[in-house]
This record gives sequence, C-alpha cells and structure tokens, in this order.
Amino acid sequence: MKNMRTPAYTMLTLATIATSASCLAAEKFTFLTNWYAQAEHGGFYQAQAKGLYKNAGLDVDIKMGGPQINVMQLMAAGQADCTLGDNGQALETWQAGVHAVTVATVFQHSPTVFITHDKVDNPAQLKDKTFLLATEAYTSFWPWAKSELGLGSTKVRPYTFNVQPFLADKNLVQQGYVTSEPFSVAKGGQPFYVYPLSDWGYPPYGNSIICMTDTIKKRPAAVAAFVKASMEGWKSYLQDPGAGNALISKANPQMGAEQIAFGIAQMKKYQLVTGGDAITDGIGIITRPRLKKTWDMLVKNKLIDASKVPFEQTYTLDMVKDAGVMP
Repeated sequence: MKNMRTPAYTMLTLATIATSASCLAAEKFTFLTNWYAQAEHGGFYQAQAKGLYKNAGLDVDIKMGGPQINVMQLMAAGQADCTLGDNGQALETWQAGVHAVTVATVFQHSPTVFITHDKVDNPAQLKDKTFLLATEAYTSFWPWAKSELGLGSTKVRPYTFNVQPFLADKNLVQQGYVTSEPFSVAKGGQPFYVYPLSDWGYPPYGNSIICMTDTIKKRPAAVAAFVKASMEGWKSYLQDPGAGNALISKANPQMGAEQIAFGIAQMKKYQLVTGGDAITDGIGIITRPRLKKTWDMLVKNKLIDASKVPFEQTYTLDMVKDAGVMP
C-alpha cells in the first residue's frame, strides 16, 4: 500500500510546489502608457487579457498616461518600472538628469504626420502655410522639420487637439498621429492628405518602451520578460484584437469601437508594428544605427548636448534581441 500511495503523494506535493513557485514568480511590474487607453496601446492590453504576462511570471499593472501627465517624471519617481514614449524623449530626459533607456519599440517609425488640404509633391511646398502645432512639437519634430524640410520661416499656431480650426481654414496644416487625427478629420467630409514625417526622413521610432537604468540593472529578467510578452501581445492583437479591445474600452469608455478599429487599420496599412527591421528581426526590435540617427538629429538641432547625453548608455539591445516574435 505504501508504494501505491507514494506516487499520488509525490504528484500532489509537486503540484503544490509548482503552484507556490508560480505564485512566487508573479513579479509585480508597473507599465505607464503615454496616453489614455487606445488602439496604439492594444498589444499591451492584449497581453494582459490573454494571460501572456502571467505566463511570463509577471503581475503587470498597466497605468494610463494623459495630457497633463509627465510619464518620465513619474517613472523617475518610482511610480512605474517602464513607460511608453518617443525614444527622442528619452534622450532629452537624460540631459535633464533622468537616466532613461530605450529597450524596445512598438512602432518601427514615428506615427507623426502632417495633414493638408492640398496634395504636395515636396514638403517645401508647405512653407507658406500656417501649421497647427502642440507644445511637444517644439522639442521633437518641429526643429527637424524647420531645418530639413525648408519650413524655417513658416507661421505656427497652437494645436489644441481639436480639428475644427483645420477644417475651417484651407491655409492650415495640421499635425497629428496617423492612427488618430485622420479619423476625426474624415468626419468633416472634406478631402485631405496625410504625409508621415518618416517618409520625409524623420528618424525616431514611435511608442518605444523606456525604462530607468536602475530598473534594467536590478531587474533585467523581468524587463526582458515584459518586452517579449508585450510583443507576443502585439502579434496577437493585430490578428484578433477582441480581448485587448475589451480592456481598452473598460479603461477608457470614451474610446469608441469605430475609432479603435480605425487605429488598428492604420497600424496595419502603414506597417507601424510589422514593418522596417521587424520584418526580419521581429516585432519590437531596435537597432543602434536607427537610434544613433535620432541622437544625431537632436544634437544637430541643439535639443541635447552631446557631452551630457552619452549615446551608448541611452539604449540596450539586450532586452529585445532574443524575443524573436516574428510578424
């Protein structure tokens, strides 16, 4: 009888140990996005909904950003382990004393666009237009646009995230995200044209995962696990977004199903997630040459001081290089 009981006891013990180990392995991890929940964050919510973070041994808390939230400052204050942002933004915050490191990216190129009433063959044709620009434009794409696109003497007005002024004035050019503003502009019933700045040479990635240097040093396995599970979430989301969309709608009830669907369609159309180096190296991949182009751009436009922002310390390829999540 003793021999018959031992296997059952052993199996029960092993199951208990496995369950306990699983619980212990559920390491808490806080991720702060750069805006309210939306399609552009869908892969993270999909990973949450599908249990991909849990399977990776993480207990992930996704917190939303917003218009009055400085995600870099909150991360530096210990309110998040990693955040979502422009990799150029990470370089600028480094100069301000926040040692943030780019570890992966969702979008292989920036989703920033200019929206016009007229078709243009060359960006220099826009020099006589008036641009609607948000405050963040002046520390990101606008210095580049002035120096590289011949828009140095162009007039500007504040953009308040309302497309009505653009619709009312044919001489205006509207900044936006390819996944967002075109949806609102289309509601106006007027013809318009969308020009991604990346097509004109704007180098940054979009929606990069950025973490503090200390986090990477102290919790490299957790960061790598978060990156891999997130990219698996993005692959799943682009195939069947239902689970992620449910969490997006719960977190942000103001985000309608039609706009979410538009955002997903635009991400696919412009291959934001699956294009570029992701084609051969996997979703989320970042490379030194691409990151260096952004650093060079910011130095050239005097947005960062090369002596104060050591390029090689502002990124790591180690967190994403082995993820291997192919589109």
